[in-house]
Amino acid sequence: MENDRILFELKKSARILSQWPAENKNAALEALASLLLRNADQILHANKQDLENLPIEATAAFRDRLTLNQQRIDAMAESLRQVAKLADPVGEITEERHLPNGLHIRRVRAPLGVIFLIFESRPNVITEAFSLAFKAGNTILLRGGSDSRASAKVIYQLIDKAFQNSGLKPFYGIEDYDHAIVGELLKRPDLIDVVVPRGGAKLIEFVQAHALMPVIKNDRGMCHAYIDDEADLEMATRVVANAKTQRPGVCNALETILVNDRIAREFLPKLYSATIGVQWRGDERTLQILNGLPRVKPAHSSDWDTEHLDMIINCKIVADLPEALDHIEQHGSKHSETIITRNENKARRFQADVDAAAVYWNASTRFTDGFAFGLGGELGISTQKLHVRGPVGLRELTTPRWIIDGTGQIRT
Repeated sequence: MENDRILFELKKSARILSQWPAENKNAALEALASLLLRNADQILHANKQDLENLPIEATAAFRDRLTLNQQRIDAMAESLRQVAKLADPVGEITEERHLPNGLHIRRVRAPLGVIFLIFESRPNVITEAFSLAFKAGNTILLRGGSDSRASAKVIYQLIDKAFQNSGLKPFYGIEDYDHAIVGELLKRPDLIDVVVPRGGAKLIEFVQAHALMPVIKNDRGMCHAYIDDEADLEMATRVVANAKTQRPGVCNALETILVNDRIAREFLPKLYSATIGVQWRGDERTLQILNGLPRVKPAHSSDWDTEHLDMIINCKIVADLPEALDHIEQHGSKHSETIITRNENKARRFQADVDAAAVYWNASTRFTDGFAFGLGGELGISTQKLHVRGPVGLRELTTPRWIIDGTGQIRT
């Protein structure tokens, strides 16, 4: 990869794209959606190669993250179209005032510039991330995992095809998977405005340690559900089973359940029966209640901090809401947490006290997703507190700046 040439081209295109009308961007996204659908067979063929090349030890959850099918390609196209329908945030006035000295001041949304996204082997992330960065007026440099190289290559080619007559280079997909390249790019704050690591803890730690530009951190999803003694147990069973099993290999999947001791003996057998195929890691009280059942093992201290991303769930019995809150504060990753209860006062206390990007009452953590939130998609789920928290959508890919009109004012 010719780092400098590509980065200069992306930087130049970012200046041009920041002035593109919304209708031009929308038309380009619609065209890309059509290209994806027309070339679905080619994408699926490449994805089959990636799946066949996976090592035998790859987990089912990892295989699921890598897998594309017609339904997922349809969803990729629909996400592009949804982004096209969203209001363009570039140029939006968020604050305006006329000062006594005659200055007219507006706070306006502007693109971030060049975004560097490092992501895991999930090929559907490519179009989702590109569409959001592009609609928000940014160019994007993409570096995915090597396990999805064949799928990524085809999708990169389709994006290139969509812009071949535009005179614009809105993205570049890195197909050299040498890790040294990432380290080199993280030292280029002159040409990259922000980096977004979307992957495991080791990747995020590496980026934070080496990046010389701002980082939007998408940390692990150590998500919890607290089942209160005033919970509707049928609802709790549905919600927890969905949050754990619907797609266990994603960051908003549930990892730990905290169950009030007063309802544990009645609730745990119900939940165990509803989570067929899930391996349990339980504390001593959980083991007493589920004594002798298969799929149940003692939890080790490390389990409370492990994002399994698999059909494994941790279970701890707690005395009350304060104990649940203490556990989440100690072991949570500030991603998504939920409480199941009929008591609104407890729910509001949980939502106020839990320090996380998304805090639910009587709902699955699986909804923490840009598409599910109506944002058209996301670059990731930010667990930090500055600039953006939660799904990184269109508005989160812009930054405010001040535009000031005067008539010759000077400061005295």
